[in-house]
Amino acid sequence: MRLCAISVDLDEIPNYFAIHGLDAPTGETATKVYDLALARLTRFAAEANVPLTLFAIGSDLVASPAAARALTAAAAAGHEIANHSLDHRYDLTRLPRAEIVRQIGEGAHVIAQATGVRPTGFRAPGYTITDEVFSVLSELEVAYDSSVFPCPAYWAAKTAAIGAIRLRGRHSRSVVDTPQVLRAPVRPYRAGRPYWKRAPGGEGIVELPVQVTRGARLPFIGTTVTLAGPTRARLLTRMCVGEPLVNLELHGIDVLDAEDGLEALRPHQPDVRVSTAVKLNALAAVVETLRAADYTFVTCAEAAAAF
Repeated sequence: MRLCAISVDLDEIPNYFAIHGLDAPTGETATKVYDLALARLTRFAAEANVPLTLFAIGSDLVASPAAARALTAAAAAGHEIANHSLDHRYDLTRLPRAEIVRQIGEGAHVIAQATGVRPTGFRAPGYTITDEVFSVLSELEVAYDSSVFPCPAYWAAKTAAIGAIRLRGRHSRSVVDTPQVLRAPVRPYRAGRPYWKRAPGGEGIVELPVQVTRGARLPFIGTTVTLAGPTRARLLTRMCVGEPLVNLELHGIDVLDAEDGLEALRPHQPDVRVSTAVKLNALAAVVETLRAADYTFVTCAEAAAAF
């Protein structure tokens, strides 16, 4: 069995300004993910004949009825809607338990109210998760999680980036997970306690780790794929072929560029310097390579059920 799940975190543009310690944008710039990216993603998915799993932030849907309608239309087209929390607090893991419960539970409730679809899966902001969050997910009867990212290169780069931002006198809202996450399985497993170990006896929530390549465990996510371009994206994809599940995680910004009104991010995020056309061609190369290797494309919920 070879499965591929393509998911998209619908983080709106202010989240990227928060990562870099910049003042939040206003006006049209703030809603480019729902205004532009979501339509591009669903069009790409229709042309490639693949389902998407869309991880939505509840507060975005409260703030914008248009965003809620767009997400509802995506669900009607066969895409899964999943929970990316209520407010996308990067410090979710550092909040009191009651607030963690509210962020996850109310996020799911708002998404259900806005779209008519109750999400069954969860992804934590910034891939940062703890045993406490897993305990809340169990309490709320969440079917699966997809937050664990056991990637040494990503962990080191994120740590260095946050430090560099601090040296420039700004404060990043992003936080770094414990390096113990690097000990977690790279394939689907039932999370134990601590969460980077398998649960005994088939208990625990199904965890779908964010994808890394075989061997070197390089990050196989939207940022690396789109920065690589089509030719190198094929090479990265071949480094994942053979895995029972390729869990490719994207962000809405992965199909946006500086010409979409994101010029202020150009000095801070190399990926917005890459044209949308090149990014979409790179994603198409990934799909073509996996399809040629006999992968079946499924939602995250379907992948979790299979494993």
